[in-house]
Amino acid sequence: MFIADIKRVVDQISRDKGIDRQILIKALEEALRSAAKKKFGPKADIEAQYNEETGEIEVFQFKEVVETVTEPDLQISLEEGRQLDPECEIGDSLGTKMDTSTFGRIAAQSAKQVIIQRMKDAERDAVYANYIDRKGEIINGIVQRFDRGDIIVNLGGTEAVLPVREQVPRENYRRGDRIRALILDVLYESRGPQVILSRTHPDFLIMLFKTEVPEISEGLVEIKGAAREPGSRAKIAVASEDSDIDPVGACVGMKGSRVQNVVQELRGEKIDIIPWHVDAAKYVCNALQPAEISRVIIDEANRSMEVIVPDEYLSVAIGKRGQNVRLASKLTGWQLDVSSESQYSEAMKSGYESLMALPGVGISMADALFEQGFYSAEELAKATVEDLIQIRGIGEEKAQQLIGNARAYLENLAREQQEQAEARQEDEDRRQEETEQETDQEPEPSSDQEQETDQESEPFSDQEQEADDTKPENDSAVDPEHKT
Repeated sequence: MFIADIKRVVDQISRDKGIDRQILIKALEEALRSAAKKKFGPKADIEAQYNEETGEIEVFQFKEVVETVTEPDLQISLEEGRQLDPECEIGDSLGTKMDTSTFGRIAAQSAKQVIIQRMKDAERDAVYANYIDRKGEIINGIVQRFDRGDIIVNLGGTEAVLPVREQVPRENYRRGDRIRALILDVLYESRGPQVILSRTHPDFLIMLFKTEVPEISEGLVEIKGAAREPGSRAKIAVASEDSDIDPVGACVGMKGSRVQNVVQELRGEKIDIIPWHVDAAKYVCNALQPAEISRVIIDEANRSMEVIVPDEYLSVAIGKRGQNVRLASKLTGWQLDVSSESQYSEAMKSGYESLMALPGVGISMADALFEQGFYSAEELAKATVEDLIQIRGIGEEKAQQLIGNARAYLENLAREQQEQAEARQEDEDRRQEETEQETDQEPEPSSDQEQETDQESEPFSDQEQEADDTKPENDSAVDPEHKT
């Protein structure tokens, strides 16, 4: 290979595939070294190097100078060595330049395979290096083909895949369509780097807002969180440390222009932009908008909240098929239980009555337990002695007694419910047996009645038979003299 060939091929491949030029030269050197070993054997000491001055990859075979040659592929006699280098001595290693054109067809094929494999490895490394640092970015591509529901996207330098699970429901694409998606992950696999895209991830929504809202990219407005049900509805929480900036208004834009651009990209997905708040209860109230909140009961241990809303706002707070409260729970990170004021009042009344049903609990004791957050016998049964002795008028012995009574009450209640369930099941089984018996006792038609029915139909059959007998079988049976 001469400079015109090597430089042209190397420069073109390096430019088209984005592979480092030195990597390609090393691949060629290794290929020629492998080809030489195919011809002269694996033990041969072969070296290949690219000569920048001549533009040629030179291959050298090295042999050790010895007195007596026992391995011709590895050794050379002193006499032959002196012909190559008059100053050589025993033990020196002499290299001779080889003619690559004499390697043969098999050696050339081996060199070709090495070059192809090294190029694939170099291309894979180059693609991985280009995209691994771009995770979380939005990228544009063209739909190239479909593979079992997955969309193969052409990114220009490589192909990416948009799996079915990362596609928005009811979105349809055709070959040649332009598509925007989030680089979700870059996998380094033996078959090549695989760029995984997503249009359903919440970060895709966040990056779209960063693209449309300059205040977000400049750091004046911060996105605190996002939750999506792709293709249907999404919630995004924003905040700003600058009191002069309205974070929600900045995201909405003039006449809703900014948020509408995001909605159009998401094919009509509704987006709720809510203000973030450092207080978790206030944050939850904002997330459940437009519903009004009456009160919030917080359980820090289980990270859950019971949200009480007016009766007329219950359906608004829950949303269609529970969508609103579900998205609010994802966005805030709190488990939310929404109930109306009437439901809450009924639950409180039932819990208060369960406390009053315990032995040794009067109105004053029930009120004291209520004030400390024990709203029912079930919550009292889960309490500890340390929790109860903090209530005025309750000592350690009284606390143990209250906890024991509450647990006994719950056991009796569960036993009664079990007995009632068994009684209902027995009644159901008995009614079913009675129905089956009544069905079995219904009279069936007797054989005499069947016989009478057959006899009634017989005269009709005989008359038909007589009528058939009087008819001529065919025209040939008619007397020829009566024919006109």
